[in-house]
Amino acid sequence: MLGVAALVGTAIAVVQAATQVQEQTLTLLPKILAVGVMVAIFGPTAMHLLGALFDRAVAAIPTIDAGW
Repeated sequence: MLGVAALVGTAIAVVQAATQVQEQTLTLLPKILAVGVMVAIFGPTAMHLLGALFDRAVAAIPTIDAGW
């Protein structure tokens, strides 16, 4: 998501430099929309992976506790 925001920001910066329009809201809105689309597309997969990681971490607690 950071990469997408950077690419969109770079593209908007090039357009702003070419047109000499230096409006700050023009850079923020496309980045927000691009990251929002990425979250909508990849959010469920990321949440599934985070849930699986949490389950493995909770399942490992007895093993960690037995080592003390």
